[in-house]
Amino acid sequence: MLQVTCAIIEHANKILICQRSASMKPPLKWEFPGGKIETGESKEGCLRREIREEINIDITIRRSLTMVEHHYADFSLQLYPFVCSLQSGEVKALEHTQAIWVAIDQLLDYDWAEADLPIVRENIAYATSIK
Repeated sequence: MLQVTCAIIEHANKILICQRSASMKPPLKWEFPGGKIETGESKEGCLRREIREEINIDITIRRSLTMVEHHYADFSLQLYPFVCSLQSGEVKALEHTQAIWVAIDQLLDYDWAEADLPIVRENIAYATSIK
């Protein structure tokens, strides 16, 4: 089972989402950026490294959300989401087809990777509860 982190990056009342490339599994679906935890690496260390590698920015990790375990047809993963804020840098989609900032009420307008959907819903529920 893959151990993966992802970042819900907030900035200027928007959230960064990324579209997977056609060669990634699942292809062209939307996701929160992140990646696989390497041996001996902390979840937070993995997330900071992956975000620098994938989208060229530095983040501040603020809090964790509920871990998601998901089984696709050809692999399974445990996905550890963290709510973060943009610390520095300019977003560049280095591995994804695109990376865009969207309002939280627009998140469900996108075709998400199945593993990310519970995180989208939890984030929307949290944002709604604090308004």
